[in-house]
Amino acid sequence: MTGRRQVGLVFGFCIGAGVAVQGRINGALGARLQDGIAAACISFGLGLVLLIVAFVFSRHLRGGLARVRVALESGELRSWQLLGGLCGAFFVACQGLTIAAIGVTAFTVAVVAGQLVSSLVVDRLGVAPSGRTPVTTLRLGGSALAMVAVVLAAAGRSGTAVGSSAVPQWLRDGPVALLVVLPALSGIGLAWQQAVNGRVGTVGGPFAATLVNFGIGTAALLAIEALILARTGWPTEFPSEPWLYVGGVIGVAFIALAALTVRWIGVLLLGLTSVAGQLLASVLLDIAIPTGAGLSVMLVIGCALTFAAVVVAARSRS
Repeated sequence: MTGRRQVGLVFGFCIGAGVAVQGRINGALGARLQDGIAAACISFGLGLVLLIVAFVFSRHLRGGLARVRVALESGELRSWQLLGGLCGAFFVACQGLTIAAIGVTAFTVAVVAGQLVSSLVVDRLGVAPSGRTPVTTLRLGGSALAMVAVVLAAAGRSGTAVGSSAVPQWLRDGPVALLVVLPALSGIGLAWQQAVNGRVGTVGGPFAATLVNFGIGTAALLAIEALILARTGWPTEFPSEPWLYVGGVIGVAFIALAALTVRWIGVLLLGLTSVAGQLLASVLLDIAIPTGAGLSVMLVIGCALTFAAVVVAARSRS
């Protein structure tokens, strides 16, 4: 194993831990604002502001963005490869909507399952800059185990989706399993986001890819939130704790790191290593700073099964 790949594996673990921490922060912000989409807008918006400031003061970063523009004009990059931020926006919105109700661990298990299944397709199609990766029996088996883990996580959340004011009324009135399906769908988009951001990062660098990601994502979230505000009005009170507003900063760090790391180890291996970081950090967060959902036996079993899925799929790649 090369030194670059070893560093990539460490980076992948750190990315996963950052995703879990960001999710806990955005989930708490969504509950406090009683609006999960507003929390996502704040997270993405602050991240975008931070990036814009960095680009204003750095000629090197602006040069990377210029290379992205040239690549678009020449056809080296396709316009659809700039839309990874839409998946990122949906992912962050799901954080704000669901984590306060189902907990970080259930959210992470669902995201991981969707990410593993989607990574098979993304790697097979060669969407990422690392090229095509064949679908093997072990990789299929790992994805199947992950899907079973989602079923167990959903089974551990019985009843209706009450418990968080960040959850829209139409979701609160439905079965809580719907709140597990949403992060699973966001996990499917996450693999595609990492792949196309990696393409953009190959041309303009990881921070150019991150700026494009946050710009597209923020625009999409603001459009959705405008429709919500037209019906409900602005949140009546914004929390004063500074830590509730650092989710966007964490997002900038792990999106940029993922755009770099996916070029070294591919989408699936990045997903597998980040999964380990997500699961470990999510369990620790649910133990140390529990939400109303807490941990259940079924959820812990689902988490362990997801670890097993990661090990099975990783053996194929090694």
